[in-house]
Amino acid sequence: MSKKVLFVCLGNICRSPIAEAVFLHLIKEKGVQEEWDVDSAALGGWHVGNLPDQRAMNTLRRHNIPYNNRARQIHEDDFHIFDFIFGMDENNISSLKEDAPENSKAKILLLGDFDPQGDRIIKDPYYDTGSKGFEKCYQQCIRCCSAFLEQHG
Repeated sequence: MSKKVLFVCLGNICRSPIAEAVFLHLIKEKGVQEEWDVDSAALGGWHVGNLPDQRAMNTLRRHNIPYNNRARQIHEDDFHIFDFIFGMDENNISSLKEDAPENSKAKILLLGDFDPQGDRIIKDPYYDTGSKGFEKCYQQCIRCCSAFLEQHG
């Protein structure tokens, strides 16, 4: 039976698709992709159906990481399907906990809590100029997802 992880941010076009792509890349490198189901979602519906922000896509391409999912909004079912739901910042976590049904099986976790460098908040780079914030997000996701996989892989 596979373990199921869902990465969530505000719009599912910056941080959560980067985290999803990084996680997929890491489990493929480790040869354990059949042990995991991986997805990402948004708290809000503004970008549903869209590809990630071009700066997020460019960051992934620079690191030779493929990605082609489109934004979707989180559903109540997700709290029953996924084992782990990761938020990127404290606002994501409080929204997720607020939206979670009483009998949710998912553990709601801050992805940054797994950062060995202690950089807990993955800041939304959407309103930044340029791609520096996207690169920082990518580096944080690599560290956090790697550390999570060491513990739960």
